[in-house]
Amino acid sequence: MWTVQSLILTLLPIILILCMLIIWKKPADISGTAGWLLISIIAILFFKTAPEVVLRSTVAGLIKSFPVSLIVATSLLQMAYMEKNGSLKRIIIFIKTISNENRAVQIMMVNIGFGTLMVSVGATPVSLLPPILIALGYSSYVAIALPAIGYDALCTYALLGAPIVVFVDMANKYLGAGNEITLSDAGMIFYYFLPLVSTLIGFCMLWIVGKWKAIREGWIPCVITGGVIAVVSYFTNRVDNLVALTGLMCGLAVIIVMVLYLKLTGKKVIDRSGLTKEEIEYEKSFPLWKACMPWILLIVLVLALNLPKGVFNYLYRTMVLPIEGLCADGSPINTRALWNAYTWIFVSVILSMLFVRPTKKQLKDTMQTWRKRAPRPLFSAAIFFAIGEVMNTSGFDMVTKTTAEGMNMVRVLADASAQIFSGIYGGAVAFIGLFGGFLTGSEASAIAMFANYAMKTASTLGHDKTGLIIITASLAFGSGLASVISPAKLQNAAASIDKLGEENKVIRIAFVLAAALTAIVAIYTVIILSIKA
Repeated sequence: MWTVQSLILTLLPIILILCMLIIWKKPADISGTAGWLLISIIAILFFKTAPEVVLRSTVAGLIKSFPVSLIVATSLLQMAYMEKNGSLKRIIIFIKTISNENRAVQIMMVNIGFGTLMVSVGATPVSLLPPILIALGYSSYVAIALPAIGYDALCTYALLGAPIVVFVDMANKYLGAGNEITLSDAGMIFYYFLPLVSTLIGFCMLWIVGKWKAIREGWIPCVITGGVIAVVSYFTNRVDNLVALTGLMCGLAVIIVMVLYLKLTGKKVIDRSGLTKEEIEYEKSFPLWKACMPWILLIVLVLALNLPKGVFNYLYRTMVLPIEGLCADGSPINTRALWNAYTWIFVSVILSMLFVRPTKKQLKDTMQTWRKRAPRPLFSAAIFFAIGEVMNTSGFDMVTKTTAEGMNMVRVLADASAQIFSGIYGGAVAFIGLFGGFLTGSEASAIAMFANYAMKTASTLGHDKTGLIIITASLAFGSGLASVISPAKLQNAAASIDKLGEENKVIRIAFVLAAALTAIVAIYTVIILSIKA
């Protein structure tokens, strides 16, 4: 049973992280390290966790973060490479020419379509899109806000499905042998939220750009975008080997449908009249296909590894490449290094050199930039997985293979939540996700920290396996919506256009929008649970 003391001690590291991020404005890596240190001390001194268990759990958490942390590292390498060899400049010139006559279509195409597509193949919208939006004539306020919220509906499937893959691994460990779920099982339940959330995010983006006037002028492209995402994601989530491709396919579909919409309404898709003489000369000297080659190769590789069911099953289910003997409970860590996106982002960069032919100086500059940018974001992504793993294994005895009553942090949170929230927990969990996403800056990291807690609480309240996944999906969507109020992401966006400090203006309205969307997700969760009951 939980006590007030055990609940306070469990929440104390989280409160510390929150204070460091908001009050003392410390970076995520430093805040996360302080939180890990405090949670480890509390686990050892109060929850009677052996130091060896804490150490093993920390290392296991760092390794379990690879689907996110190594993607951060390889995607930053990819972006540095494309920046230094001129590919990024050429892509920005092209995007400047898209849909200048219809801002609503441009917003849907660039921020939801292109933004989702980019994050699905390893790029970073909050780094790449702000300079593009400035070049398109948007204010710095809009340029910072839109990339942070644009792909949020599909965050679960971003970076080639990393968050949902992390969830399925955690869920199967919790459910145990014989009760495992597949990617498709989880995807079809997570899908319930996509049509509603994606459409609402479109309206939020229009509101940010021009309030009610923009909504009146752009509601049709917005609704069409939500509908396209609903249709495409319905089919991708029905097939196990397509689930991780949902973000990529939805992004492509939104771009294609918005192009068709422009054609049908008699508007220009491409308008080069706004380009400077220098930009026109540059686009002539650098073919667009060559500039996009790292992304083209990555898409081809990912499709080749996921579309053939035999290849997918072999890489995802057979070649799991486990690390044995590290976890405190003896369970293996399935790395799936030959399936995960980070391997193929790196391979696509190497293969693209055959076409782009970068100079030695460009490669040297790439590595210097990568070494400067990558370590701290990589560590930030990893440390919150370590915190989640320490929480999950607190109180575990490696000799008896059991956890003493009331000595596990996740169980304390779950029991307290079940008692405090009781019948309304299904609604409250979305706000817990919002809090987790704000705290960690990543949906996958928030899932790593709080999914086990959400599942335990759902089980305590008597929900079946479907209810458990619905509740955790609500947690995931809440944490995804936190992107628009994440200090790390907003600062990243502001820094990319040399407007550090401007993010403070964005976060005021962004907080209201995120809270409103989360409230709708919470109500929607309660409705779904009641229908499924």
